[in-house]
Amino acid sequence: MAVLRRLARPLLASVFISGGYTTLRHPDAVAPAAEPVALPLAERIKALPRDPRQLVRINSAVQLGAGTLLALGRFPRAASLTLAATLVPTTLAGHPYWTIEDPGERARQRVHFLRNLSVLGGLLLAAADTHGKPSLVYRARRGTRHATDTTAEHVHAAVDGLHATAAGVTGGLHSAAADVSDGLHTAAATVRDRLPLG
Repeated sequence: MAVLRRLARPLLASVFISGGYTTLRHPDAVAPAAEPVALPLAERIKALPRDPRQLVRINSAVQLGAGTLLALGRFPRAASLTLAATLVPTTLAGHPYWTIEDPGERARQRVHFLRNLSVLGGLLLAAADTHGKPSLVYRARRGTRHATDTTAEHVHAAVDGLHATAAGVTGGLHSAAADVSDGLHTAAATVRDRLPLG
């Protein structure tokens, strides 16, 4: 799988690197088409500029940077999610086939729209790829379950020690308290060690 990843990531990223570079150099070519999608997006996200040309340049710079990271295998999951987020407005602005009257052009734009949806699917798969390792959620759940089980075992052992000591000599109460205290300290240490924190 490592060889496939090394091959697939640059292939998936190539369209973003090429398109991002071209659009970054010539934003005027796509700014008019992007305006119907870019301006409403800028209205919702106050940090974005209201200039369609600037929005196109920001989008293309993000695609170029994230595409390069994906191609190099650096932060591939984050890069894939970033590219997926930029692809949605790009596709809506660049290929709104449902607004086109000419049947031939409409069919051509539909093909581009569906191609971008396919690329979006590939990006989502790349974002979910954990390189064969369990995900963070799985590891956290497993660590928590193991810590809980171990803690329960230590508490039961401490309680059993308390019962055994209480049934014996009266002076053994101090020893029972020490057993319980040791058991609880061991349980707390186990929880600290097993939880996937930090």
